[in-house]
Amino acid sequence: MIIDSHCHAGRGDGLTGPWDTHAPVRDYLRRAARAGITHVVFFAAFHLDYRAANREVARIVATRPDRFFGFAFVHAARDRGHIRSMVAEAVERHHFLGIKVHRYDARITREVCDAARAFRIPVLYDVMGEVAVCELLAQEYPDVTFIIPHLGSFADDWKAQLAFLDHLERHPNIYTDTSAVRRFDLLEEAVRRAGARKILFGSDGPWLHPGVELAKVRALELSESDTRAVLGGNFLRLVRSAPAQQFSDVGRDSGPATTNSDRRAAGDPWMAQAAYRAG
Repeated sequence: MIIDSHCHAGRGDGLTGPWDTHAPVRDYLRRAARAGITHVVFFAAFHLDYRAANREVARIVATRPDRFFGFAFVHAARDRGHIRSMVAEAVERHHFLGIKVHRYDARITREVCDAARAFRIPVLYDVMGEVAVCELLAQEYPDVTFIIPHLGSFADDWKAQLAFLDHLERHPNIYTDTSAVRRFDLLEEAVRRAGARKILFGSDGPWLHPGVELAKVRALELSESDTRAVLGGNFLRLVRSAPAQQFSDVGRDSGPATTNSDRRAAGDPWMAQAAYRAG
């Protein structure tokens, strides 16, 4: 089992760039299948109406609930006063497993953290280099799990990423993912200082190639048990308390691992699913 814990899906409603225009999953799923990735966590592209965007993601997840999982994207400022109801819909109706928040939209708020605490789900918060907030999150919400992607900076801010390693090492509820981390030495340092159990594999697909992102984890040359943890075990551990019905079935019917040639010969149903309308 290999779980890509960071992937966007569906249409945005802007035209600024790919991030708020369209996150098509067709090519991503083909690439992920060839790389051996078996499960994916999807969340929306940037959108002015995240309730609608989350429902589109829910439709994508529903096409393969044994393989696909969802996180609810919320805007911490614009959705103020409605975040709990949005998360409730995502968790109770769509069986989503977490919350996604981005500093590009607004800084995280207590309302977001309180919703995560109430539903016992993790928050994936892209801090865009503002890593000092991890200290406040860890102190104020020690019972909530926070996944800070990209070692704290998609923009390859070395100073921010280096500073983030201190929070990752010291706070038991602060985690990270491997997506878009370009400075490999910092990824190695994260493993050395915080341990493999604090790191999740993510690709930031569909815009980054999942096979390339997965190769970075392989290049870490971790032990077999640590590799399993990064590639899926850590994510499953973090969402174990989530009240999602499909969680109990994760991995149960995935079957034995298959090679790429097996998939091409048999017509992998996951690859075939890439014809989904959002593609």
